[in-house]
Amino acid sequence: MALNPDRLLPIEAEARAVARRLFAEVERLPIVSPHGHTEPEWYARNPAFPDPAALFVIPDHYIFRMLYSQGVPLEALGVPRVDGGPVETDGRRIWQLFAAHYRLFRGTPSRLWFEHALETVFGIEERLSPENADRLYDRIAGALGDEAMRPRALYDRFGIEAIATTDGALDDLAHHDAIRASGWHGRVVPTYRPDAVVDPDRPGFAAALDRLFDLTGEAETWEGYLAAHRTRRAYFKARGATATDHGHPTALTADLATPDAAALFDTVRAGTADAAARELFRAQMLTEMARMSRDDGLVMQIHPGSVRNHNALLFQRFGFDKGADIPSRTDYVHALRPLLSVVGNDPSVTVIVFTLDEAAYSRELAPLAGHYPALRLGPPWWFFDSAEGMRRFREATSETAGIYNTVGFNDDTRAFLSIPARHDVARRVDCAWLARLVSDGRLDEDEAHDMATDLAYRLARDAYRL
Repeated sequence: MALNPDRLLPIEAEARAVARRLFAEVERLPIVSPHGHTEPEWYARNPAFPDPAALFVIPDHYIFRMLYSQGVPLEALGVPRVDGGPVETDGRRIWQLFAAHYRLFRGTPSRLWFEHALETVFGIEERLSPENADRLYDRIAGALGDEAMRPRALYDRFGIEAIATTDGALDDLAHHDAIRASGWHGRVVPTYRPDAVVDPDRPGFAAALDRLFDLTGEAETWEGYLAAHRTRRAYFKARGATATDHGHPTALTADLATPDAAALFDTVRAGTADAAARELFRAQMLTEMARMSRDDGLVMQIHPGSVRNHNALLFQRFGFDKGADIPSRTDYVHALRPLLSVVGNDPSVTVIVFTLDEAAYSRELAPLAGHYPALRLGPPWWFFDSAEGMRRFREATSETAGIYNTVGFNDDTRAFLSIPARHDVARRVDCAWLARLVSDGRLDEDEAHDMATDLAYRLARDAYRL
């Protein structure tokens, strides 16, 4: 299973030679991970990871999504139920089940990430199978007890320069405070994610609003609500945050007059808003968050277009983020216009837009980002975080927006060991794309070297102000 050193590089000899030179220059650049979902507690407490199943299988919805699609119950994979019902707790049995179905991951990015971790972190150069599952489990489990396998040591080993977590607006950020107080040199920053107090369709929305007002002491009015967000954003920023994140169903934005926005808020607060009013409220809040970003300098990320928790039965049993989120068609040209009318022409503002609708890349997003100073394109996200998705992104957007209206790469992962693997894939794909431009005579190689460094490191560092 030894990793092919030329994986993902061009097969044409001339382009491959160029790509090798480019990749050699960026392979070991520091990792800037400006958007992700690792746990701040890992860096605060620096615990040992419990076992191979808890490390690779249970937290990774890419893995258990595929297994579930082939009839493997999530209970058998140890995924916790919201009702506390019984699930498998024997890590070895979960690992054996994963090994028995490992063929399902042939040709997928999950396999690339997993095998990169096996070889580069644990020195394992054989493919997982039912026959070797127990032996590999024991080898990994034995290594996890070493100090070198704890989160802080891996942070250094992976060459991470900065990493952002994603944190709810009501989070006390106690783990981030503990990290800062510990004197450890690692840079772990929070990201302000206000969905729970912005989206009226979220379970527990009314209680979350109560908590927001209790935390901030603001009046329960429209102006008080906006002031509460400003207070919480300042709380996050004081602890190192450089960005906000917004996971709305659509990219719709609005810019209502203050009396209309206040009346809409009162309806939402009372719980009497219909579906159209709830969508309008989310739209208004995206524009309000953009205004706040203009004031406080936090970079704004918008992640629209996912029909979340599509599987009602799975959501009932297991809750959020269990692999049942499905991409949907998304409009950006008309949807973003109100927000861009407010901040789009201000180069001091950065709004990063992601998509799960690839058709929008060349038709809508690249032309928008290629015009508005405030707008940047996020990298291929979620279902398109793959070699093929990255190639399609470069081909669809670069002719209109270039690379300097994009923000490099972010790994967007909960699986800590996949971070260097994902950056490795992105760097290889970008070097392959650049090498073909050099071979086609469209780019000089010295320019390609500069661009490779931008794509691997500088764009993300600068866009997220890290």
